[in-house]
Amino acid sequence: MALATSCHPDCKRATDAQEDYDASHSAAMVAANLISSARLILNLDTEYTQYSAQFLVDNARSKREDGQRCDLTVKDALAFALKKGIPKEVLWAHLGCIFKPPPSACHIPRVHMKGKVVEAKDLDGAFKLLEHQPVGAKLHVFTPDIDLLGDGIFHGPSGYESSYVGLRDVVIVSVKNIEDETVATVKICYKKKTAYIKVSLTQMFMSVPHNGDSSQDIGPTGLLVDFCVPRLSINRKRA
Repeated sequence: MALATSCHPDCKRATDAQEDYDASHSAAMVAANLISSARLILNLDTEYTQYSAQFLVDNARSKREDGQRCDLTVKDALAFALKKGIPKEVLWAHLGCIFKPPPSACHIPRVHMKGKVVEAKDLDGAFKLLEHQPVGAKLHVFTPDIDLLGDGIFHGPSGYESSYVGLRDVVIVSVKNIEDETVATVKICYKKKTAYIKVSLTQMFMSVPHNGDSSQDIGPTGLLVDFCVPRLSINRKRA
């Protein structure tokens, strides 16, 4: 299998041609990022180590009754990594690789951990988790609001022209007050680009169907929901 730093031209062209958003890729990236951060904070790794998101895409997704693979979630990806281990990114294919892992891939060493996936039902619970490590979450995304955000604070839909994009997996890295408003800094991959954006934690919103589109019927809710972290045990040797 090719290392994460290399890519066949055919594979690169296929990756570039993929849609802007892949739910499984997004979930795997967030899960791998959370594992990397948690292991560094607990001194299980001596330096920040990137773990393979593509390994989770290849192995952690379950199958439906029709044999098709389900979209991966952050929680499922974390649970799989805690149960089965996860290789370092440099030992596996890059995220989005179109080539199937060869049989020899089963011999690639994995980093094994003990722990569990911990969830929070609301922001207060998420704040407590954030005292110890970055937190996985989902962000309600609206366009063109997020596209025009720049260095500003994301407040969700700004008016009738706002269109709901969907929930996107993010990592909450910090929370602070900005001009009397509680704001989270989150890491997000949006339109194939990774960025850090500011999200209001005080803004509530609701969305009603447009032209009968039930997917627009949301809320009332906050912009960030569905919080989780990998709570790791420290009784393991450093990797």
